[in-house]
Amino acid sequence: MKTGDFVQSGDWKGEKHVPVIEAPESVASGEVFKVKFGVGKEIAHPNTPAHYIKWIKLFFVPDGGKFAIEVAGATFDVHADTADPAKPGPVVAEPFAAVKVKLTAGGTLLAQSYCNIHGLWENSQPIKVG
Repeated sequence: MKTGDFVQSGDWKGEKHVPVIEAPESVASGEVFKVKFGVGKEIAHPNTPAHYIKWIKLFFVPDGGKFAIEVAGATFDVHADTADPAKPGPVVAEPFAAVKVKLTAGGTLLAQSYCNIHGLWENSQPIKVG
């Protein structure tokens, strides 16, 4: 049994659990650029004490590379939590993050997210470096 056996994917436009990666299709070598990654761009994911995205991570796999390199991640610790289960709390964290990146080789950006009910999800986006 492997973790990969349990990772789900799909089209983020029709499935609220699939992470979305927003990055250019190509960049210059050494150029600083922003990568946004999150869950719920087209279809909002609930963020309640009962159903939420716990974390999202961004990786980079260089062309021809053997391993994924962890770039950044975010943990979402509040989902309208409250001491009174009958009344939602005053703060909710939306599952979204951004990071500035520099690449010297092309490859693939890979995002993974974890829903406390529906498990692991992933998505990827190739990026060229010239």
